[in-house]
Amino acid sequence: MFLFLIFQSFLFANSSILIINSYHKGYEFSDKIIAGIEKVLYPKTDIDINTLYMDSKRVTSQEYYDSLKKLYRVQLKNRKYDLVMAIDRFAYDFVLDIYKDFFNNKPILAVGIENFSYEKAKRFGVENRVSALLERRDLQGNVDIIRTIFPSMKKLYIINDKSLNALHTEPLIDELIQSFNGSFELSYLKEDNLENLIKRFSKRDETTAALFIRFYKNSNGELNKNQAISNFIKNAKIPIFVTDSIFIKKGATGGKIIDLFKFGEKSGKMALDILEGEPHKIVVSDDLQYVFDSTKLSEFTLPVDALKVPYTLVNKRVTFYDKHRGFINFVFTISPFLVFLILGLVHNIYMRKRIEKDLRKRIEFDETLLNAIDSPIFWEDSTGIIVEANNNFCKLLKVEGKTLYGKKLEDFKELDSVRKIIEILENYRKDVNENYEFKYMDDNAKTRIYLLKQEKFKDKKSNSEGFVTIFTDITKEKEIILEQQKNRQFVIQQSKLAEIGEIFSSIAHQWKSPLVEITAIAQELFYTKSCKEIKEDDSFVKDIMNQVTYMTDTINDFQKFIMPSNKKISFNIEDAIKSMLHIVRHNMKYNNIKIDLEIKENTNLNVYGYKNEFMQSVLNILNNAKDALLSKDYKNRRIEIKIFNQNNLLIITIKDNAGGIKNENPYKIFEPYFTTKEDGHGIGLYMTKVIIEDKMDGQIFVRNVEDGAIFTIKLGQRI
Repeated sequence: MFLFLIFQSFLFANSSILIINSYHKGYEFSDKIIAGIEKVLYPKTDIDINTLYMDSKRVTSQEYYDSLKKLYRVQLKNRKYDLVMAIDRFAYDFVLDIYKDFFNNKPILAVGIENFSYEKAKRFGVENRVSALLERRDLQGNVDIIRTIFPSMKKLYIINDKSLNALHTEPLIDELIQSFNGSFELSYLKEDNLENLIKRFSKRDETTAALFIRFYKNSNGELNKNQAISNFIKNAKIPIFVTDSIFIKKGATGGKIIDLFKFGEKSGKMALDILEGEPHKIVVSDDLQYVFDSTKLSEFTLPVDALKVPYTLVNKRVTFYDKHRGFINFVFTISPFLVFLILGLVHNIYMRKRIEKDLRKRIEFDETLLNAIDSPIFWEDSTGIIVEANNNFCKLLKVEGKTLYGKKLEDFKELDSVRKIIEILENYRKDVNENYEFKYMDDNAKTRIYLLKQEKFKDKKSNSEGFVTIFTDITKEKEIILEQQKNRQFVIQQSKLAEIGEIFSSIAHQWKSPLVEITAIAQELFYTKSCKEIKEDDSFVKDIMNQVTYMTDTINDFQKFIMPSNKKISFNIEDAIKSMLHIVRHNMKYNNIKIDLEIKENTNLNVYGYKNEFMQSVLNILNNAKDALLSKDYKNRRIEIKIFNQNNLLIITIKDNAGGIKNENPYKIFEPYFTTKEDGHGIGLYMTKVIIEDKMDGQIFVRNVEDGAIFTIKLGQRI
């Protein structure tokens, strides 16, 4: 396609066409032909078109033609054309006359002439240069049409003027008259002027018709305008048929016509063929159409349906259907969709009614459910207007529900209860994490504790938003927590008493040796008091003081251990564990339990918390492990303590070889009062969990292994 376009552009590059029109601009016959030519040629941007007008309808003298030659000599000087197109007979004859002077050896295309003479072309030496598109009016065909649709006709006039063009048409008319053999009279009418024609056909005649060829010029040389001719044809009281398209839609009844615009298009295509180098040819235009005026057919009651050929109707009476054809066709086109749409609308209405019914039930249910909730709840939109509230909220405010809807809380500021709620909400919005609980005095002068929660909502359908506020009464929960704290303190106290027992047991073990030593020294001093050596006395006193100092240090260490911590401090885990092990070393040694402490290299041992409580927790675990080890006859009793860092945390693992924990128990050890001491596993860690979580901000993890129980204390570490 691209190569074809390139070829076309190259083929017509710088081509020039000269169009010489026999008539003046505004003469409809030639203007329509030229319009058709231009429609074909103008899109070819590489073709230059120049049009000259001879005006031979209004001026026909030889002097005028001689002047035209002089004028064209000036106009066409230094101009070269690849094709000369002559529109109608006068232009064709003029081109032949000036051919050698202006267009020697250039091709000619004669358009609209009725007859072509080969001898004439040869006489001017253009027999091999001229092509022609002949305008051949079908007179016989029109007579046959008139006879078919007007069977009652008795006389048919053929109207022609006395111009030079009429002379070229007369052979066709003579041929028609000579060969005519019909049931009506055929009359050739050549009037002197248009007024005579108007008078002749000003009276209605039901048996007469006319076939109009042309009548552009009166005998006095006066040119009749198309408007005047059109008025004559339109106002005639007989049907007037035509042979070309000029007066179609302007009063002519119709006929077998030449469409002058299409005739021009065909001429333009022949011009392109000539420029492409095709040989010259003479073509008779046979592209005739049957066109009739619906108004005139109705006026003279002519049954055009009697024709057995396709035809076109113009100026049809506009019916309601014609006037609204587009709308009616549209309605019929979319009518199936309209039916489905109506059915859909009916179904939609039914579903809406059903949904509305269900929605009313849901609203009633939601209202009942909302009022059944103990917590006060209310909705407000983005402007603070209350949309909905349950009965408990109304009781909280001491305001009736009907008066709340559509108003803001600020509208009830005169009430103390409302002012209190507004103040609570303002504090909550300032700091949600701090002011989410508040106390409120109810009607019975009892203090209630509420948990405040406010959430933003947005309804996409209505494009509205606001806040839902819920006041949850947690008074009972707070009372339960307080009671649990008291119970927990009691359990802790019991645990501490048990620890104190263990401690005193350790103190007893550690004080036995110093007391024995003191007794022995005292006895020796008593039995040797006769000795007067002062130095020896000093030695006895020194030994006694060493034992007393040891006992004092021991009791101080125990006192520090059992003393509760007042605040969190940074301390070293290794020091804390070793201090705790120092306290219980005699007890563990007495029971043949070996404790191994392993600290991984480069471990960060500093933590932040309550040191004494941590030591007590570890002591609980070790005592439980000791009980488990003593419950059976183990020869090699062992407890391993490992300390290391992992993921920026300090991990302490305590492992014994007392046989492990049952699979179902590890997840129960933090339940209140849970113990497995009766099974010999020594697990009773509820108190330990409380200490770790509440005071050391840590957690205890327990898992079961084959050879013993592993307790992992995971402490938050400041590194």
